[in-house]
Amino acid sequence: MLKSIKRFYKDCVAAPRDGGFAILLDGKAVKTPGARPLALPAQPLAEAVAGEWRDQGDQVLPSTMPMTQLASTALDRVGPERAHMLAQLMNYAGTDLLCYRAETPTDLVARQTAAWQPLLDWAAQALDAPLATTTGLTAMAQPAESLAALRRHIEAYDDWRLTALQSATAAMGSLILGLALAEGRLDADAAFEASQVDETYQIEQWGEDWEAADRRAELKRDIVAAERFLGLLNPS
Repeated sequence: MLKSIKRFYKDCVAAPRDGGFAILLDGKAVKTPGARPLALPAQPLAEAVAGEWRDQGDQVLPSTMPMTQLASTALDRVGPERAHMLAQLMNYAGTDLLCYRAETPTDLVARQTAAWQPLLDWAAQALDAPLATTTGLTAMAQPAESLAALRRHIEAYDDWRLTALQSATAAMGSLILGLALAEGRLDADAAFEASQVDETYQIEQWGEDWEAADRRAELKRDIVAAERFLGLLNPS
């Protein structure tokens, strides 16, 4: 579902079906863009998806339906292409944002260290995945044992959690930040701020144009959506 379409239904409900929850538009089950049934594994998530459909006006706008989009991604892409998604996530692990530090100025270096090093320490302790850091942009190989530990960890995620992890990781450029969000180590606001240390510093020095502001807002929406998606899968 990429383009807006004219609203063609009056009401939407979530209903139990085949061990999960279907989304019904005037009694007819919704399908994903890939023609799969939009079947949700948890009632809170199904109710949130149904709410997005109910809240549409005369036009159905996919950009206002993040839970529906993430659910469709899980069913159409992550499930069928799981090995590819895992490989994409591991690419982020090999070049993780948190591992590449500035040499100067000293105040930026201090901000990076304060924001990022505790997360790398957490990864080393909680995930058994110590990662090396460097200055500059030259690619650096990470310990094979650490990469293997990270892969084992994300392989244990089901398709739904993997979808949220992939979305958050892509928005932040860091698998460690994605995992910190998914594991509850950081909330969405803190994760976004950690991912934007360099950008925030540059904005303070030189200001921000509207295109950059829009891009940052879009990234934050993706991170917030991933956090909400995860919460709806496993409500407390």
